[in-house]
Parts: sequence; structure tokens; C-alpha cells
Amino acid sequence: MQPPLAGLWTPSATPFHADGSINTGRLIEHCKSLLADGSTGLAILGTTSEANSLTVGERRLIIDACADAGIAPERLIPGTGATALEDAVALTRHAGELGCAGVLLLPPFYYKKVSDDGLFAFVAQLIERVGAKVPRVLLYHIPPIAVVGWSIDLVGRLIEAFPGVVAGMKDSAGDFDHVVEMIETFPGFAVFPGAERHLLQGMQAGAVGCISASANVNARGIADLIRHWREPDAARRQDHANAIRNAVESRGLIPSIKAVLAARYGDEGWQAVRPPLTALNADTRRELLADPAITELLETVPA
Repeated sequence: MQPPLAGLWTPSATPFHADGSINTGRLIEHCKSLLADGSTGLAILGTTSEANSLTVGERRLIIDACADAGIAPERLIPGTGATALEDAVALTRHAGELGCAGVLLLPPFYYKKVSDDGLFAFVAQLIERVGAKVPRVLLYHIPPIAVVGWSIDLVGRLIEAFPGVVAGMKDSAGDFDHVVEMIETFPGFAVFPGAERHLLQGMQAGAVGCISASANVNARGIADLIRHWREPDAARRQDHANAIRNAVESRGLIPSIKAVLAARYGDEGWQAVRPPLTALNADTRRELLADPAITELLETVPA
């Protein structure tokens, strides 16, 4: 039986060798650290993972590397969205055959102003082509980057057509009111805010957890907030998480996360990103690591 979709699922950053290839050894060490730090599971191949800068083969390599390293598939929710339907089908089928907890599905985002009917057809054909072992699908709603999103009406149609399969959403719209609307409109639908900035309010409204980029550096703090959101000091935990989020987000989220990981692990190779992203320059990196929230974080997390 699949575990409930809840808790902290960290979209793990992807480390690269100097030649740009994936450093799977470093990746597995980081994934295991995230689980030890309190992540319920790993939303591998998300935006923070630079998944859309990876080939389909590389994305499959990462899924397999995690499974081969002994990370239970039920603790993985790979991102399998793609602009080409067959790419999304192949990755989703592979995740389902391994027994992953679910997949995180971006809409096909290249063509803009597409209809809900077109997006419905994409999901319907994906589910039908994957077949009997189709995993649970979490819709990835991130219109600030993808532009294309999952409308409320479309989500309702998908839940009705594929009950138990279309099971949740990562809501990265950046609009807390939208998170609340999703929770209230679809009882039992697993809604994960895509950042921890309003996590306490989200849990109070009925969110099931969080899928957040900055959990790469603050999994302990975010997981603690999810576990203890009903306690009197929850607001303090939220403020602390926000300070860390502000520090990395204000300087370029993915390169900043990688700079902090380089400092945590004592490994400069962590700073590498794939074009078109660029690593932080030396001055910005020094400024980031001198931020009080990051300084305190690095003093308290294990290497």
C-alpha cells in the first residue's frame, strides 16, 4: 500500500562534475543527508534539480541511482513532466514500475494559451499509455516559470476522470489565496505549498506538507515546522524558516542553494550549475554566507 502523500518532500539539487555530467555519488550522499535531516521523501527532478536542463536519459539515471543506492522508491516523487508526451510517458512509466510514491507532473509548457481540453488530453493520454502501473500524479502548478498552469476547472475534471490517480498538487503559483482555494475546493486532494513562506498558514488551512527548494539547506527546520505546527512556538519556527528562505531566494535561488551546500559539505564542486544558470560570483557568495541566517544554519547542520 502506498504511503500517504504528506510531509516534507525535498526537490533535491543535482550536483555536476567539472565536465557538466551528473555526479551521482555526490547526489546520493546529499539525498541520504536530506532524509536523515527529516525529509519524508525526495521530489527528485524538480525545478531545483535543474531537471529541464537534463536529458530524459539523465533523468532516468537519477531515478535509478537513488533506487540502486537503497533509497526506497516509496520515498521518491520524481518530476516526469515534459513538453513531449512520449518523454513524460516514458519517465512516468519507469517511476510506476519501480513503485515510486508518485510523480510530479508539469504541464507541457512550451505552447502558451493552450486550452484546458488540450491539457486534459495530455494527462489522459499519459495515464492511459502508462497503463496498470501508473503512479499517483501530483500536478505541478508553477505559472511564474511555466506560464501554463492547471486551472481550478481542469483540476476538477482530472480528479473526476482519474480518481485516486490525480491525487495532489505542488502549488508554486506564489499566491497563498490560490493554495487555500485548492484545499477548500477539493477535500482530500493533497495540496503542498511550493515554498515554506506561508507553511504555518497552509497547515492551518489543510495543506498536507511542503515541497520546497530551500529544504535542500533547511530540511530540519521545515520538517520540524510541519511536525509541530500546532504548538505555541510554531510562529517562531516559521520566522526562522523564512529568514533562511529570504537569504537564498534574494540572491538567485538555485545557485544560492548550491553555494550553501558547497559550504556545508566542504565541496566546491557543488557550485556547478548548467547553463543558462550561472554560479554565484565570489562577492555575492561571501555576502550570502555572511547572512546571519545562513551563518547560524551552517553552524548547526552536520557536514
